[in-house]
Formats: sequence, structure tokens, C-alpha cells
Amino acid sequence: MPKRSNASNPPSGTNPRAAARLSDWMRNRSWAIAMTVAIAMTVAIVITVGGLVILETARERIAAEYETALEARDVTVQLSTLANQLSRLSAYQNDYLLTKHEVSAQGFCATAVRIRQSEQPLSRFYRGGKADSAELASFTQIVALIDARIGAGAARLQSAAQQPLDLSACGVTPVANETSTADATLIDSTLSLLRDNEERRAQHALDASRADQRISTLCAAGLSALNIVLFILLFRNLGIQIDRQARVQRQLITQQEELDQLVTERTRQLEALGWHLQAVSENEKTQLARELHDELGAILTASKMDVAWARRKLKDSEPDISEKLKRALDNLDQGIALKRRIIEDMRPTVLANFGLVTALRTLADEAAQRNNWTLDLHLPADDIQLDEQTEIALFRVAQESLTNAAKYARASKVSIGLQVGDDQVALHIADNGVGIMPADLKRTHTHGLLGMRQRVAAHGGRFDIRRGTPNGTDIHVVMPSVSTATPSVDLPSATRL
Repeated sequence: MPKRSNASNPPSGTNPRAAARLSDWMRNRSWAIAMTVAIAMTVAIVITVGGLVILETARERIAAEYETALEARDVTVQLSTLANQLSRLSAYQNDYLLTKHEVSAQGFCATAVRIRQSEQPLSRFYRGGKADSAELASFTQIVALIDARIGAGAARLQSAAQQPLDLSACGVTPVANETSTADATLIDSTLSLLRDNEERRAQHALDASRADQRISTLCAAGLSALNIVLFILLFRNLGIQIDRQARVQRQLITQQEELDQLVTERTRQLEALGWHLQAVSENEKTQLARELHDELGAILTASKMDVAWARRKLKDSEPDISEKLKRALDNLDQGIALKRRIIEDMRPTVLANFGLVTALRTLADEAAQRNNWTLDLHLPADDIQLDEQTEIALFRVAQESLTNAAKYARASKVSIGLQVGDDQVALHIADNGVGIMPADLKRTHTHGLLGMRQRVAAHGGRFDIRRGTPNGTDIHVVMPSVSTATPSVDLPSATRL
């Protein structure tokens, strides 16, 4: 029988160590690329998060500075409004003193009320802790002077009136002391000082916010440029590493193609060797069967004739010896039957003398008798003539299939079919046993299956084995052949043996 080839072994001339080194280098290079990408992405994330924190801090600071500037501008406007209202208060007072119109007195009181209302938000600002102690003292002094100014003005209006005026709307009690020009000047100068302070504070806040905006812009630009440079370096490094990896992959592909060519060539050589060994094995079987038939058969036949003659001579005079000789004849008959069975297994004479159809029918009948099977034969009614190698291959496949069915299948029914076409012959063998398992189809040490596959493939045929439905095993063989006789119609026959 041909030896089983091992296609997984590397052919001679290859360098497994070099391939292993290249594989390790590829893994290390992939790991280095992954680490470089991870480090670069981590640095980019850290830079981005840090930039976002810086920009958010700058935004909050700019917003606070804008609020400070707006608040300072609002206080400046309120101080200017208060100064205008004081000027209007003096104008109403002087108009009444000149014209004695009661409308001017009412305007004086209304202006005094508005001055009180203007003082409230300013008081909340200066007393709310947003101003320093000097500004608070100045504002407190202004409030006191304004109260004195309104009280003195109301007193002058009352004294100049021809009849008592109702000045309760002014919200103060007229005081009979005159406010000096120095007090009015002090109020104006203090208000101007407070306005200047708030304007400076607003301008300082605006300047600080612009500076923070410039810093934020520069920081964002710097972080963006740093990220761009980082990604450029990363992509450049990745490009270099990818180019190196591509070169190594091309080398690996080239080596793999060379290995594939060597494996293909070695496989062809092994297949040719297997075909040759099968042919040699068949020739040896034929020669050995001929020698057994000619020489051993003649010896056994001559021995049987001599023993039978001696038994006839001694049958009456020596019954004990005659019984022994009878037993020897039985043993010789068993030897002759064993010789015939061995010869039939090695080189079936039925196949050589009567053809494939008769050989298959005889093989199936003998196997059915031994294993108590029900046969379902679909064979041509007349024998067909195929080329010798095709007949031997199909007969061996059937022989091995029936042997496997007897050993492993535990079947009760076996079906054998043979169909011959114009350019191919198909053999189908099925049983209803336990069925072959999928794992058995993938095993490499099943020599019977490998032998059948190789025998069929050696003649350009196709061998297919699969689990039956719902159970059992189906074997289907198709081989090219040129028939020299016209195939007749298949006649199914079922025989219970």
C-alpha cells in the first residue's frame, strides 16, 4: 500500500527559523506601531484637555472682567445721573427764588425724590463690599452733604414764599442753614473723583480682558500647532513603519509563494509515487495470486488426492487411520477454500473473467451472507467493459466500503448502484448504519478513506463521502471512462440473504 504523505512538513530548502524570525519581527513591529499610536493619542488627549482647561479658565476670567467693567460703567452712569439731578435741583431752587412759581417748588421736591432713588443702588454698591474704604467714606460724605443740600434748599424756598409751601414731598425737614459754595464744590469734586475711579476700574477690567483674550488666542493657536506637529510626526512615523511592514509582507508573500510552489511540486511527486505504488501493489497482488493458484493450488490438490486414495485403501482395514485421514481431507478443503478467498481478495478472478458488474454482484452477495444484510442492487443487467484500471479502482472502493460497513456501521441494509454514461462511470454505495461522524472525515490517520480517495484521484475521478439522511453513510464515486459496450437499463434487485 502507498505510504501516507505529510504535506504539513516543510519541504527541504526552506528556512523555518528565518520565517519564525520574520513572523516575530512582524509581531514586534505591529506592537511598536500600536504603542506609538497609543502614546501619541494620549499626549494629544492630554494637550487637548489641558488646552480646554486653560481656555475655560480664561473664558471665566474674561467674563468676570467684563462684568466688572459693565458694573463700573453702570456706577459711572449713576454718578453722572446723580450729578445732573443735583444741578437740576439747584436750577429749580433758583427759578423759584426768581419767579415764585409753585411749579418750580414742586419740581424741586420731585428732583429730591429722584435723588433719593438714585442714591439707593449706589449705596448698595459702595456698602456691598465692592468698593474700598476711601470710596465708601467719600460716598457717605456725599450722601450727608446731599441731605444737607436738600434741607437747606427747602428752607430757602419756604423762607422766600409769600405763603407757606407744602414741601412734605421733598422727604426732608427744611433746615434754616445755608449750604456754602464750598460744600457744593466738594460734592461735585467728590462725585467726579468717584466717576474717575469707576472709569479707571472699567478701563482696567477691559484692558485685562483684552490681554486675557490675546493670551487665550495665543494659547489656542499654540496648542493647535502643537497637535498638528504631533500628528504630522505621528503620521510620518506611521508611514515609515507601514512602508517597512509592507516590504516585509511582500518578502513574506514571495517566500510563501515559493513555499507553495515547493509544496505543490512535492505533492505532485508524492501523488505520482502513490499512484506508482498502487500500480506496483496491484501487479504484486496479481503475481502472488497467480503463484498461489498455480503452485500452492497444485500442491494442495495433489495432497488431497493422495490422502483420499490412502483413506479409501485403509477405510475397511484401519478405521482409526481412515478417520484421521478424513479429518486431514477436511483440513485440506479448508486450506483450498482459504487459498481461493485470499486469491479473490488480492486479484478477484470474477473481475478478470466476467467483468465489473458480476464482480460487484458477487462481492455484495458474499458480504450480505456474512453480515446478514438486505441488499438493494442497482446494477446493469448486462456486463460492461471498462478499462482495467477503472474496473480495479471501482472494485477496490466497493470492497473497502463493504469492509468498513461490516466493521463499524452496524447496518442492516446496503445499497449499491452503478451507472455508466458516455464518458464517465458512477458508483454509489450507501448503508443504514450509525453513519460516519464529521470528525472522522477530517482525521488524517483513516488509511482506508485516504486509500480510496487517492485511488480514485489517481485516475482523475471524484470521491465523495458524507453522512446519510437521517443516518448511515453515502459514498459516491465518479470516474472518467470509455465503455466498449453499450450499457443496458439499470434493473434494481432486492435480495434477502
